[in-house]
Amino acid sequence: MITIYVDAARDIKTGQSAAGAVIVINKQQRQLKSLLPDTKDNQEAEFRALIWVLKMCATSTDMIQLYSDSQLLIDAINKNYAKHYQIYVDEISALLESHALLLSQWLPEKENLGAHKLALQALKQKTTTK
Repeated sequence: MITIYVDAARDIKTGQSAAGAVIVINKQQRQLKSLLPDTKDNQEAEFRALIWVLKMCATSTDMIQLYSDSQLLIDAINKNYAKHYQIYVDEISALLESHALLLSQWLPEKENLGAHKLALQALKQKTTTK
């Protein structure tokens, strides 16, 4: 099983967005951060962050347990629909096709601090690391 904690951060002045993720596989943790393309709002950044991290797990077919502090993102995944972000929902669905199962859960921001801090670091440093 792959456990993913994901979050996005966005600079409203510049439109620059960044993603942070904590991935746990077989009790081994990886911390990742990356800049994302400019986004129109933080919600779009959340969708793009999940797409980015799912691409990192693209070679796996393991079950995914996903945690995010974006209620809209979690609801969209569960319903396979998001009025203004359907293009991203469709891309996420395609990336998840190879995985046996996805369990997604919203959690408060204070419980997603690892991913949140990584996203803020990437935004502040304006760099990408893997």
